Amino acid sequence: MTYVVPTEIDQLSRRNRTRGLWVFFLITFGGAWAGMSLPFFTDLSPLHPLVQIIFGFMPALGAVAARLVTGEGFSDAGLRLRLRTAWPHYLIAWLGPLAFAVVGLGTARLFGIWDGDLSQLGDSVDGVPGWAVVPLLMLAVLILSPIYWGEEFGWTSYLRPRLCSGRPLASVVLTGAIWAVWHYPLAFNGYIEFEHLLLGLAVWSVGFLALEVMLAALAVRSRTVWTASLAHAGNNLVISLLLEVLVMNGGDGKESGPGPISVTLLTLLPMVLVCIWILRSGKLEAPSDDAGDEDRRGGRGIEDSASLTSGPLDAFTSLTASKSGSS
Repeated sequence: MTYVVPTEIDQLSRRNRTRGLWVFFLITFGGAWAGMSLPFFTDLSPLHPLVQIIFGFMPALGAVAARLVTGEGFSDAGLRLRLRTAWPHYLIAWLGPLAFAVVGLGTARLFGIWDGDLSQLGDSVDGVPGWAVVPLLMLAVLILSPIYWGEEFGWTSYLRPRLCSGRPLASVVLTGAIWAVWHYPLAFNGYIEFEHLLLGLAVWSVGFLALEVMLAALAVRSRTVWTASLAHAGNNLVISLLLEVLVMNGGDGKESGPGPISVTLLTLLPMVLVCIWILRSGKLEAPSDDAGDEDRRGGRGIEDSASLTSGPLDAFTSLTASKSGSS
């Protein structure tokens, strides 16, 4: 591979971007992990809204701080909704999690770990009939997706395009791995309890990698971070809650069914299959066609920075090549 010898301005730009990544990681990990430690020192539950908000919005805070420190601005952040051009992706992001939940429940029924009794939904929310639970969850996904923007603005919009520039798969895998590690404190503060810790973390990590592939594809193809935020909300509110209530808890709130590892595996296989299709079809690469007036008014799309910005790994390689060529 041939590397372009960087100019002094290019080197300064790369150092500036690396400084931005340090700012992002310091705030994202330091702030979120500090928030997740609150249950150890206070009476707050890991599910307390304050703990969840601190944890969920630190990636966004880190991304904002990093963009301000580097002076990169927000033109490539994918903040525009782009409803006119991206509506098919919004539809996929909204309905996709429900489809995965149905597949997961079907798999559970096939293997005999769920009896197929949907009436258990009626016991899951006080005062809400069972038939209304799923429609309410789908409505909640639309309303609460801005909360999940806190993570997507940090991981998918900011970090991913700045790692392994020009190599979409490598950048997504690295981002997914970092995102998974960022979640690990949840396995120690009572938020989730794996029956086998190391196996649970491994399965969980694969799940995060698969989810990041799908979220990145949505963001890249739609040119907006909001599609990824919507799908992230669906994953947490539809897939997780339905499988927890119907399969893991058995509708009785006593976690009498299979544990988190088995429940995660129910949807992991179909997710991996979708990820394979995404990779084989090149859906991680930004569309080359003109997206129209709406995109031109909104500036660069969410993925454009990946083709214009060298990541820290590329900067290191380029600097090394430059020094060896001048010696």
